[in-house]
Amino acid sequence: MILSPRTATVKRTTKETDVTVTVNLDGIGTCQANTGIPFLDHMLQQIASHGLIDLQVQAVGDLEIDDHHTNEDVGITLGQALAKALGDRIGITRFGHFVAPLDEALIQVALDFSGRPHLSYGLEIPTQRVGTYDTQLVREFFVALANNSLMTLHIRQLDGINSHHIIEATFKALARSLRMAVEIDPRRAGTIPSSKGVL
Repeated sequence: MILSPRTATVKRTTKETDVTVTVNLDGIGTCQANTGIPFLDHMLQQIASHGLIDLQVQAVGDLEIDDHHTNEDVGITLGQALAKALGDRIGITRFGHFVAPLDEALIQVALDFSGRPHLSYGLEIPTQRVGTYDTQLVREFFVALANNSLMTLHIRQLDGINSHHIIEATFKALARSLRMAVEIDPRRAGTIPSSKGVL
C-alpha cells in the first residue's frame, strides 16, 4: 500500500502573533523552530527528534508583553497542523503511550487521537521559571495542543524535582507517544480505528 504524504502547513495570524507550522508525520526528526522563545524552541526540537516528525515552526509575537500569546498560538497551530496531516485518521494506531526518564524525573504520557479533546495535567513544576521561560506556560501549550489536534492527552509526573528535567521529559514522552499513535497499522487495512467506524 502506497501512502500519500502525511504533511500539512497551517498559518495563524492574529493581532498578537503570526505563526506558521509545517509537519511531516513520516519524517526523520528534522526541526527548524524559531519562535523567539528559546526554551520553547528546545522543546519543539524534542517533539521532532523523538517523534520522528519533521517540524518547521516560525513565529513572531508580542514578546515585549510576555511569552504567553506566542506560546499558546504555537500550541494551537501545531495542533491544527497535526489534525490536518492526520486527515480522516484512517489506518492509524490511534493510541500512544510512553514513560520517559530524564535523570531524576519520570513522566508518563498517554494519548488518543479520539476526536474528543481533553487534557489531564499532573505536572508539579517547582520553580516559576526555567531560564526566562514561565513554567505556567507548559500547561497552556498542552491545552492548546490537545484542543486543536482533537486529542485526549494525559500527563502524569511519577517523579522529579528539577523543573527543566520535568518539562523536557514530558515533551520527550509526548513525542514518543505521538510517534506510536500516528503510525500506520498494517492490520487496519485502511479502516477507521474505532468500533463506531468514525472518529
